[in-house]
Amino acid sequence: MKKMLILAAAGALLLGGCGKEEMKKGEAAPKSMGSHSPRKISNDKNTGPDIKKSETAHKRPKIETIGFLEPIEPKQAIKDLKEAEKHLSYVAMFSYQVKKDGSLTAIKDSQAIAETKKSGAEPMMVLTNFADGNFSPEVAHNIFTDKTASNSLIQGVIQTMKAKGYKALNIDFEHIKEKDRELYNGFLETIIPKVQKEGFIVSTALAPKTSDEQAGPWHGAHDYKRHGELADFVVLMTYEWGWSGGPPMAVAPIPQVKKVVEYALSEIPANKIVMGAPLYGYDWELPYKKGNKFAKRIAPAEAEDLAIKENVNVLFDNEAQAPYFTYTSDDGKKHEVWFENDESAQAKNQLVKKYKLRGLAYWVLGEPFPENWMHLEDQFTIKK
Repeated sequence: MKKMLILAAAGALLLGGCGKEEMKKGEAAPKSMGSHSPRKISNDKNTGPDIKKSETAHKRPKIETIGFLEPIEPKQAIKDLKEAEKHLSYVAMFSYQVKKDGSLTAIKDSQAIAETKKSGAEPMMVLTNFADGNFSPEVAHNIFTDKTASNSLIQGVIQTMKAKGYKALNIDFEHIKEKDRELYNGFLETIIPKVQKEGFIVSTALAPKTSDEQAGPWHGAHDYKRHGELADFVVLMTYEWGWSGGPPMAVAPIPQVKKVVEYALSEIPANKIVMGAPLYGYDWELPYKKGNKFAKRIAPAEAEDLAIKENVNVLFDNEAQAPYFTYTSDDGKKHEVWFENDESAQAKNQLVKKYKLRGLAYWVLGEPFPENWMHLEDQFTIKK
């Protein structure tokens, strides 16, 4: 299935999960992570450390997990759910798009909600200001300033959650005008208590910041401290340093992820922080030049199969804590692939343990990565 945001990326130069091209300007991330004493790893799919359940059972903290799902086609959505559903506390349906008048663009989520409940996980409604292939600052501003539209939206959200059987709400407003920061806080101050009063859990999505001074359209309007005070928990979007329109590098390099988590901890209690983790990588065509065609998103299992097919060595960047390899395609063009594997997943699990975070949120279901779910179950007890 072609993912909704992949299609959006091709038409509007943004990425799955959020439009990150401008975000990169504020991240100060290195252009390449591949120069830090990489080591060769086996092309065997079980490349991570051999950790047995008996060795970890007594150290298994209880966490909550969220898997984001794009239920574009109902049958495919069910298939995407199958690999991970038993490992999830919530399945977040991405997304109900807000219109300027406060009405909602619905998604085909009924079958996915039924399957989610059958698995023992809770369905989570995701609310976004996504419109016309990008997150819209205009839609957000109108909702923040038009009381009629705002009230209509809140009523619509509650009615939809009750009618569909949702148990939780994630508010994912991105690319907001920096000057609208307090307006966004005011909107959250209105919607969150009303939704909570109806018995629902409410979370917000936060762009990866390392200080409150971090400005720009992707960061400036996200107030970590206020979100932490208002929401039941927050989801840190700690991925997309390596993105399809940028230079080849790890999608979620551990040093950068760690900095974001540590800043979040300075503003929000650990038991309210859910750390984001990618279930995908990218295949870049070389040489990279700004304006090149976007890199292809690639699932971890697909990347490992590609390395075997091309008979190339997979290297592991010890600083980024991520695997990568290069190959030459049939048309003679060189490629560089960064993806996720056992060890990169374990590195993220260790951050959750080290900082005693609430849990992990995965973008996006439907990308085969069986080792991730195996290690998740070995390392944690998943709340259901």
